[in-house]
Amino acid sequence: MPTPTDEQLIGRWKGEPAPLLPLLHAFHTRDGHLSEEAIRTIAQGLRIPLADLFGTVTFYHHLGRTPGSLEQPRVCTGPVCRLRGAGALMEALETQGLEPTAMPCPGRCDQPVPVIRGGEVLVGNGGGQLSHEPSPLPPKPPTGVEECVFAGIRRPRRRTLPGYGGGQTYEALARALAEGSPERLIDLIDASGLAGRGGAGFPTGRKWRAVREAEGQPKTIVCNADEGEPGCFKDRVLMDHDPHALLEGMALAGYATGATRGFIYLRYEYPDTAHVLEAALGEAREAGLLGNRVLGSDFSFDIYVRRGAGAYICGEETSLLNSLEGMHPFPRNRPPFPVTHGYENLPTAVNNVETLASVPPIVARGADWYRGLGRGDHAGTKVISLSGDVARPGNYEVPFGLPLAELLHEWAGGPANDGQFQAVTMAGLSGGFLAGEDLNVTLDEPSIRAKGSFLGAGGIMVFDESRDMIAVARNAMEFFAEESCGKCFPCRIGTHRLTERLDGEGPEELGAWVDEVNDLGDTMKKTSACGLGQAAPLITESLLRYFPDEVRAHVAKSNKG
Repeated sequence: MPTPTDEQLIGRWKGEPAPLLPLLHAFHTRDGHLSEEAIRTIAQGLRIPLADLFGTVTFYHHLGRTPGSLEQPRVCTGPVCRLRGAGALMEALETQGLEPTAMPCPGRCDQPVPVIRGGEVLVGNGGGQLSHEPSPLPPKPPTGVEECVFAGIRRPRRRTLPGYGGGQTYEALARALAEGSPERLIDLIDASGLAGRGGAGFPTGRKWRAVREAEGQPKTIVCNADEGEPGCFKDRVLMDHDPHALLEGMALAGYATGATRGFIYLRYEYPDTAHVLEAALGEAREAGLLGNRVLGSDFSFDIYVRRGAGAYICGEETSLLNSLEGMHPFPRNRPPFPVTHGYENLPTAVNNVETLASVPPIVARGADWYRGLGRGDHAGTKVISLSGDVARPGNYEVPFGLPLAELLHEWAGGPANDGQFQAVTMAGLSGGFLAGEDLNVTLDEPSIRAKGSFLGAGGIMVFDESRDMIAVARNAMEFFAEESCGKCFPCRIGTHRLTERLDGEGPEELGAWVDEVNDLGDTMKKTSACGLGQAAPLITESLLRYFPDEVRAHVAKSNKG
């Protein structure tokens, strides 16, 4: 196939919705980097001010500016991979002359150590060998535990349309179109208790109703598949092995809200997933499940995949919307909220992959069935991404209210190295640490928030007693400092100051050191513009709570050094 020209690339994407990201990727893939000439061509073709486009391009991690940068291996140096040989792998690749660079967690904590090279995700070892490994299926749950989103994921050929439903239709969507109404569908989701599974936990039915009642057309469904939180990789397994569940869930959301278009904002680090989604979209369109007059009804709805370029902040819904629209991905001031002023300033429902994939089984089996999956008064299930010093890392769909200790010891096999669990992180990194007696929490927001943390998107990283928790905290804070968008100074400056304190700088007297760290954290939590700056201080806050002796030794050692 001949190499496309600049004019052909511009012509291919200029008429598409949300054209900037795919156009940047098209030039990046063709040339192996984004040259200044390419950026000027894109700016002129899309009529974007050149300075604005340069600022946007340089904000993203994975858009290389030097020739050959696309093929340079990027090695995960996230919290789990640092403990599993990332440093040795970097050294081995350097001896091979491959010039590796570090990257934040790319959502493969169950397969350390991941390496992105060109358009591939590979797995590397300390000897520098790289291999392509398939995305693992979730482990089976214990006998008697019923799942929702994972119920059919292990079936053969599940990612294909015939394997998804046993036929050529979306049964839940067909039922909603034939038997119900948008209002009844929203009432059903409301009654189920389904809430956002990306971290915020906002009731899904309430969000959909707000979009349906908002003025303005066309309305939009946006699937937040950015999943940039370290330690979170649940959405990847859902999209890799059950893509039609996501597409059907988005179509149901479109029918409920009156939306006619949908976007899957997929994180850059999932190139294999992009191919799976595009194949599933092709099957769905060919079967009349997407596009004009879905299943012969008056409902029309289509979905587009838009791949990000590497920026943690794009997991925040308003930053995501700005990125989708081709603007610099700063968080927006709220209100107004996306339900009334979202994509293109029109009503938009932004939902997580797990949330949307939960909708078809709820429609098929009912609200009472879904509520009954939880323990006690808790409704439904939550997928937990478990990684680190545990025998069986992976994704587990657990009933809300399950004890954390039961997940760690009975479901996941206990410690990996015959040691003892020392601490876990919650919400990826954003919830800080739990340790000691607080490891006896149950997996639900009330229990975990009572300990000063939160469940969030459900990433849990486990650290045994051999790990240096000061170093773990320092690496976590360095990640937040690197990923701060820089829009507000409490986060921009505060994350760097806290990194420095964990790196050995700051007051020499322990009390003054603690007061300064607490003051920085309080200011960030009260005045930061978005969740990154508000959550980052939970790292130091929980470190001080659970590991005061280690903090004391750290300050004393810093003074001697």
